[in-house]
Amino acid sequence: MPDVPGSPVNIPRFPFVLVDDAADEMSGELFELGADGIEERDGTTLAKGAAGLVTLVASFATHEDANGAIAQIDPKHHPRLEEIIGDAWRDAWKEHFHPFLLCDGLVVAPPWEKYDGKLGDARVLELEPGRAFGTGLHETTSLVAQALSKHVDDFRGAEILDVGCGSGILALVALAFGASRARAIDNDPDVIGVVLENAERNGYASRIRADTTMVEDFATQYPVVVANIEAEVLISMSGPLDAHVSNGGILILSGILATKRDRVVEAFASLELLEEPARGEWVALVFRKS
Repeated sequence: MPDVPGSPVNIPRFPFVLVDDAADEMSGELFELGADGIEERDGTTLAKGAAGLVTLVASFATHEDANGAIAQIDPKHHPRLEEIIGDAWRDAWKEHFHPFLLCDGLVVAPPWEKYDGKLGDARVLELEPGRAFGTGLHETTSLVAQALSKHVDDFRGAEILDVGCGSGILALVALAFGASRARAIDNDPDVIGVVLENAERNGYASRIRADTTMVEDFATQYPVVVANIEAEVLISMSGPLDAHVSNGGILILSGILATKRDRVVEAFASLELLEEPARGEWVALVFRKS
């Protein structure tokens, strides 16, 4: 069906099943293959997955993109193409996004639901991720947020850098904990507006700069740099990320499957590894630059 004004929109996507310990790694691969979004279903989710397994449902912008991704998926996972007509699915996730404690001292709440204080006396960060990664519900994001809450003394009153910022949640967390300013960069121009809107709704519009500048294209150093990106990308960016950390500063990396931890540590061997908090299949790495 052609896309014309007033006509339904066909959203191509494909679901497939796989074992639980492969779900996180496969999700990363699907995003690299061009997925706009991925839904994970298992026995605990509202939409159930296959018994004893995980079902991933990846959505794509076009049929060509979906079919191209299917061609790269091992047939043993039984990938198949489906279509969703209409775009209500884009907002369906909002029914399940409620205020939650992201880390010690900070609650994340969607703008459509007022926080009632039941999670304790904490700062409240209003967040609308749009189509950008970063609601805070994913383990990789919460690991960085918790690390920031622990290392507040390293950036209070200073500017921080968020590389691969997505919705801007980590830059906003740092501002909520006392950073004076935040620089947020991402290679996806569509997320920049999301970052700025989230900054505006939290009163941080004058304290954040968000753009698509490449990490290699500026030389400013910061006392804290955060990057929640897939491990292979972190490894490829090790030099520029290291260069942006000021002497005595810290670098917080996440998006790292535990199976890839050693490779990332090796890539950043010039830095001192302070801690490596883990959650589920994911690990974050906190380094100090001497």
